[in-house]
Amino acid sequence: MPDGAPASNPDRPWLAHYPSNVPRSIEIPNERLPDAVERSVQNWPDRTAFVFYGARTSYRTFWDATGRFAAALRRDGFVPGDRLALYLPNCPAYPIALYGALRLGVTAVQVSPLYLGEDLEHLLADARPKGIVHPDILTRNLAKVPAKVAPPIQYCARLKEFYPWYQRAFVNRVARRRGLDPRDPSGPGVRWFAQATRGPGEFPRPAADPAKDVAVLQYTGGTTGRPKAAQLTHRNLLANALQSQAMFPVAPPGTSVVLAAIPFFHVYGLTVALNYPLVAGSTIVLELRPDVPEMLRLIAKHRPLELPGVPALYRGIADHPNVGKFDIRSIRICVSGSAPLPAEVAQRFEAITGGNLIEGYGLTEASPVTHANPIDHDRRRAGSIGLPLPLTDHRVVDLESATRVLGPGEAGELQVRGPQVMLGYLDRPEETAAVLRDDWLSTGDIATIDPDGYAYIVDRKKDMVNVGGLKVYPREVEELLFRIPGVADAAAVGVPDPELGEVVAAFVVRTAGASLTEAEVIAFVRERIAHYKAPRLVVFRGGLPRSGVQKVLRRELRDLAIAERATRARAG
Repeated sequence: MPDGAPASNPDRPWLAHYPSNVPRSIEIPNERLPDAVERSVQNWPDRTAFVFYGARTSYRTFWDATGRFAAALRRDGFVPGDRLALYLPNCPAYPIALYGALRLGVTAVQVSPLYLGEDLEHLLADARPKGIVHPDILTRNLAKVPAKVAPPIQYCARLKEFYPWYQRAFVNRVARRRGLDPRDPSGPGVRWFAQATRGPGEFPRPAADPAKDVAVLQYTGGTTGRPKAAQLTHRNLLANALQSQAMFPVAPPGTSVVLAAIPFFHVYGLTVALNYPLVAGSTIVLELRPDVPEMLRLIAKHRPLELPGVPALYRGIADHPNVGKFDIRSIRICVSGSAPLPAEVAQRFEAITGGNLIEGYGLTEASPVTHANPIDHDRRRAGSIGLPLPLTDHRVVDLESATRVLGPGEAGELQVRGPQVMLGYLDRPEETAAVLRDDWLSTGDIATIDPDGYAYIVDRKKDMVNVGGLKVYPREVEELLFRIPGVADAAAVGVPDPELGEVVAAFVVRTAGASLTEAEVIAFVRERIAHYKAPRLVVFRGGLPRSGVQKVLRRELRDLAIAERATRARAG
């Protein structure tokens, strides 16, 4: 849809259901993402940009650090188009490194700090970054990456340096108690992040084409189970930040406070907890990792208006036994994404906070937000992911041809288009062509759209498991299961979980005479990929249910896993 699409177009009935304070169309400037954030720096230089456990950073100080880091990258040989991996949790190093790279024209590669072993190795081998920024608590993981794929330059950030001076003596002690091991890396390619942000700040401003210059490589799963990188341009990310700002008019620019508990390495957190707040001149309260008791303390202390998150986070707050001891009624809006939001969770959370908890929808390839329910209670619809954001079109097509557009109420594959849709997958032309056709992005989700333009997800075309908003592909887990001595056959499926939405369940057929245990299976997987991908339940069987063409019947296994969990729960 062109940026100036008319608001009264009859082909877009959803525009009539926007609240009066949501524009029917917006303009996306032809500029890079840092240019939009720089306006916030100019407008509110002394406003707090970030709060990290008591340490405050103004917009002016933040921007100065990004410029100095960009200059350090340039001195180390980075040029526009090079790649820098961000292997970081939510801490001040993340936005400084991200925007330092973007200001120089360097592409940021998103790496989950939960990754280790093969996860980390495969991603670095695919992205081929020239450097990586990581905290000292992840040095040990990075040291195990083979030299052939390890980035030649490391910028190590000592996490304690971001805390207030009076807390620094305790940071490493607490980290070790949590099973982390802060340590300094060694080798000729090691740089210290603190030094890189304190040196001279001169660097050349790159020539730019916002619609083609890739700002971020954001990894998502593929049909083979291996991650593939969505190329998100400066225009994609800026558009989604401005679309989100338009759809969620919470407070005037330069006044809001946002609690960033969801991780920035996830594209949802990147847009709604970092880019959109920075463009809007908000103060961002950083939480190193999601933790409900800590969140309650941060909300009570910093009084955020906005709390983007996932259903498991809101359920955790609503279920916490001490929630009544904290004043958390500053919250005015929460946008829930990455997984379906149960109605009872939304109702309980709103009753506790007095705020609005609305469900949205998106996908990595769309930067990610495409839909959201209006903030107004009388405009929301139960079970719906809401309306397309400004400048976003949607439709449902038949599953056979993926081209025949279906009418209201008919179920088919949901497709979207808009300025937030990716350029394509890195080095994957065939997979790009499979999901992008005539600017329409196929989501892989089966949906219906009602006559007013509200969309409803009714099923998933893909087999992915959604663990608290983090995606797991069964085949990736299965490949590891088959490497375990004593495994003859195996399959992995998602099973409902009250806290995380879903967890992984594994079905294993032992070889004759093998004495493999559930604990051994789980331990084998946990040692090789991110812990959230490991099965929480292992069921041993004599064989797996298969179709006539020998495909594993995953729906049947899912039902068996649900029954097994219920049986174990009753047994205590």
